[in-house]
Amino acid sequence: MKPRILLIDDEPKVLSALRRQLRELYEIDVHSDPAEALKTIDKTRPYAAAISDYRMPGMNGIDFLSRLKELSPDTTRLMLTGYADLDNAIRAVNDGNVYRFLTKPCERDGLLGNVADAVRQHELVTAKRVLLEKTLKGSVDLLGEITSLVNPEAGERINRVRRYVRYFAEQKGVKDLWRYDIAAMLCQLGTLILPPGTLEILEKGRKLTPEQTQLWEMHPAVAQSLVAKLPRLQSIADMIAYQLKGYDGSGTPRDGVKADDIPLGGRILKISLDYDLARQREKTPQKAFLSLERDLDAYDPELMYYLEGMLGVEARYAIRTLPLEGLTPGMVLHEDVSSNQGALLLCKSVELTKDKIDRMHMFAHTVGIPKTFTVLVPETLN
Repeated sequence: MKPRILLIDDEPKVLSALRRQLRELYEIDVHSDPAEALKTIDKTRPYAAAISDYRMPGMNGIDFLSRLKELSPDTTRLMLTGYADLDNAIRAVNDGNVYRFLTKPCERDGLLGNVADAVRQHELVTAKRVLLEKTLKGSVDLLGEITSLVNPEAGERINRVRRYVRYFAEQKGVKDLWRYDIAAMLCQLGTLILPPGTLEILEKGRKLTPEQTQLWEMHPAVAQSLVAKLPRLQSIADMIAYQLKGYDGSGTPRDGVKADDIPLGGRILKISLDYDLARQREKTPQKAFLSLERDLDAYDPELMYYLEGMLGVEARYAIRTLPLEGLTPGMVLHEDVSSNQGALLLCKSVELTKDKIDRMHMFAHTVGIPKTFTVLVPETLN
């Protein structure tokens, strides 16, 4: 497949001449309007190189290449102009990160040589990025596998927590979801320092010894120091460092950071990990949610709102199917109640009172109603 080259010039004759000289070696796209050209940039099919004229109406070449850099940073950028003054050359290099500065008229050999160099530069940049990404992914996968092998409980916890972390990150509208996913994958790396069975003790709601507590509070810092050694992962290491930090400033690290000054990833890990721990201790999602509400100040209020939204009615109610004799005031109908003939008697979402339950008994004797009812039963902690 030929490398793709983008040509921008408001002079049709110049575009035609450039295309004629390059089309045998490259796939060529041409535009006379830089603003329209920007609308066609496809990040999934980046250009290897772009050659732009400097003097164009509406948007000059420097502004175009600067914007192109934002949309397609790996595309090598060249400037072509008949106004070869030093100031323009400096601006082109500094503002547009221009790789080469060409002057009109550009001889064929010089054009072909410079474009070939630009394409090689693009290949070097993209190859380096792909290699880095593969190395990074391999390193993350390896660390995750080591954690699971040495501490299977931590590996299981990672698998459960990842979906919570992704949900919260999506609700917050973050653009770099991969960072949050990696943070979830590596957040338990530091638990390798814990004595065997420590996580099991926590999941059963039992207290740790002072020595176990000290190691537990250290494990995020241990993971942070290891993750920070990997390229491009410093921000992820910071998320991991704050996974035990309360929104109110409680917990570790004890550095005075609180509320929105805590990295968002740390706040997401905190609520995700604590909810997962509560789910292991409690029999139902609603009891787990209510256990977090007992320490409400420790969690980002917006994330608690999203957690309640994720659980829906299960956050505060248990869904049960009960006979008429099992209904009590305070329960909420989860389905409409209709007579055996199909007449609507009570609507869904109505909270039951003694009077309504008495009416249901009356309906049972007069028009006939179902033998069981789906209701929401308010959950409270025992």
